Amino acid sequence: MRYDFDRIIDRKNTCSLKWDCYDRYFGEKELLPMWVADMDFAAPEEVIDALTDKARFGIYGYTEAGENYYLAAIDWLKRKHNWIVEREWLHFSPGVVPALHWLVKIFTEPGDKVILQPPVYYPFFNAISNGDCQIVNNPLKLDDGLYSIDFDDLEKKIDGKVKMLFLCSPHNPGGIVWDKEDLEKLGSICMDNDVMVISDEIHADLTLYGYQHVPFASISDKFALNSVTCVAPSKTFNLAGLQVSNIIIPNPDWVEKYKYTLEKNAVSGPNLFAIAAAEAAYNFGDQWLDELTSYIEGNHKLVENYLQERIPALKTIKPRASYLAWIDCRELGMATDDLKLFMEKRAKLGLNQGYIFGEGGEGFVRMNLGCSRKLIEEALNRLEKAINSL
Repeated sequence: MRYDFDRIIDRKNTCSLKWDCYDRYFGEKELLPMWVADMDFAAPEEVIDALTDKARFGIYGYTEAGENYYLAAIDWLKRKHNWIVEREWLHFSPGVVPALHWLVKIFTEPGDKVILQPPVYYPFFNAISNGDCQIVNNPLKLDDGLYSIDFDDLEKKIDGKVKMLFLCSPHNPGGIVWDKEDLEKLGSICMDNDVMVISDEIHADLTLYGYQHVPFASISDKFALNSVTCVAPSKTFNLAGLQVSNIIIPNPDWVEKYKYTLEKNAVSGPNLFAIAAAEAAYNFGDQWLDELTSYIEGNHKLVENYLQERIPALKTIKPRASYLAWIDCRELGMATDDLKLFMEKRAKLGLNQGYIFGEGGEGFVRMNLGCSRKLIEEALNRLEKAINSL
């Protein structure tokens, strides 16, 4: 192994949202923070070298992403996901979440409906409501620890006011890697009803246990023209603080609308450090990512085995992607507020509570496993002691 993911890097007093600001969100100052979805691992050496070179150059003037930046992203998508993306499809956003807000405002009218499939990444809700649209829930079905799409419910809820569907692929927080058949069925339903698909694929590179992510737009030209895909190096290579993502828009009629919105909001392109980091990550980050995913698999197995052997009341939904553990706490029989207080006051853990992910999330917590195993063991020990004290 070239990279040491067991090494603990002290992030305190670095303006880290996860480590320095959690008391603002939890009201507690002595928690073990395992919430915000970034990792406690150093980025690949090539990324650090690229940033260091930029810093040493000493001139930080106006910059734009050159062709090498876009070619690196295109090559990565082809190499990792067998998806051939045209250069003119790629467009900048400082993050996926800002892009979601813009896309709702661009392609819907106030009062229109947008479908979500909860429990799902909670910023989706704000993106829709801030666009003055109505949220329509198509809750996922959970059977024997596996989530699936309720297609009957989906078709029933589509009416003339539904203009858009947010697809989370791979799914956050459930760690689902949707198979091609499910995506084809979903895409066909949306095509038949003139529903635009916004596919958030930010966790696409973090598939586990041999599962393969299928980009929604790669399935067919029709799906590509009826969708916008959001990707980024931020989750993959722990670059969230550099604020860079790529919005893929194959439909030429939609491109000008998106570009106009960026111009209207005075958004130009990535900063020079983001360009250098993303380009280096896409060109040289393969081995780092391979070793990372292997380590994350071990972290998930650690949590699964620990819960089975020592805290059987809790169960983890076995993920197929990402470093986020989705833990079922419903057997504890706690109300939503009680579970939150228990985790914060008794277990001293800063976790994302499941109810913020919408319908079906009640009684769950999301734990960030993008950290050393020593910290995960500490979290599990705290959890065990707290439950045994009940």
